[in-house]
Amino acid sequence: MRLATFSHDGQLRLGVLDPATGTLTDLSRAAPDLPGNMNGFIALGADGLAAAQAAVSNAGDAAKLSLDVVTLHAPNWPPVRDPFAVGRNYHDHAQEFHDSGFDATSGATAVPDHPIIFTKATTSVSGPFDPIPAHLDPTKTTDYEGELAVIIGTGGRGISKADAFDHVYGYTVSNDVTARTLQHQHKQWTIGKGLDGYCPMGPVILTADEAGDAREMHLQTWVNGEIRQDAKVADLIFDIPTLIETLSEGITLLPGDIILTGTPVGCGIGFEPPVFLQSGDVVKVTIDPIGSIENKVE
Repeated sequence: MRLATFSHDGQLRLGVLDPATGTLTDLSRAAPDLPGNMNGFIALGADGLAAAQAAVSNAGDAAKLSLDVVTLHAPNWPPVRDPFAVGRNYHDHAQEFHDSGFDATSGATAVPDHPIIFTKATTSVSGPFDPIPAHLDPTKTTDYEGELAVIIGTGGRGISKADAFDHVYGYTVSNDVTARTLQHQHKQWTIGKGLDGYCPMGPVILTADEAGDAREMHLQTWVNGEIRQDAKVADLIFDIPTLIETLSEGITLLPGDIILTGTPVGCGIGFEPPVFLQSGDVVKVTIDPIGSIENKVE
């Protein structure tokens, strides 16, 4: 199932996208007893999905909306809390970042011994087609990082790698937009990666039951139509179960939590000299089979 958060007639709503027809079933009309926000819906687990599927099957035309009359938001809007994210989690990007001169935290080796976990501010989360407000970066060194985001379903603490996928609700597309000089100046990643609007996400949550093997997902990033990143999720240094086990060892994961899993090689810092985003640039991130986000730089 492809779940979306959208607004229509000034109201925030939940919907189920039919990719074949490009229409949304408005659950506020088709299933008004279901929660009106994504995190509440996720907390229902399989029961919520079953109810939504029944509602889609029985929905009349009044509950069907074309995408051109709605505004899509980040699927988990509003987020349950700050998204978790992972640094240097593809081998070639770890080397790219290590060699760039912008990493103020790495040691002698590019590849970390343990997952590097940080958070992005809640207000960094934006919609799949919202602009990237690079004018908030006074250093003019804003960069892109296309990433697969994991959405937690059943929460918990002390989740083992063997059980990790039982806690995955679904997946979405994200861009861990980064102000590189701010990241370097502050010797940590929160400020450089947490600017407002620096985490566009969407367009939907593809639920785990339909997603297949996440390792086979294919990520690509384009800037102004030029492909910059091209990788399989299987290339992660620390895989999804490892990330969930690491995070949940002492932190209780919540339904709706977001985990950005890392970006592959091909960021702007990898060019000689670095190529940063400029006003008017368009960044598109696609993950097959989820979909695409596309964001213009302002």
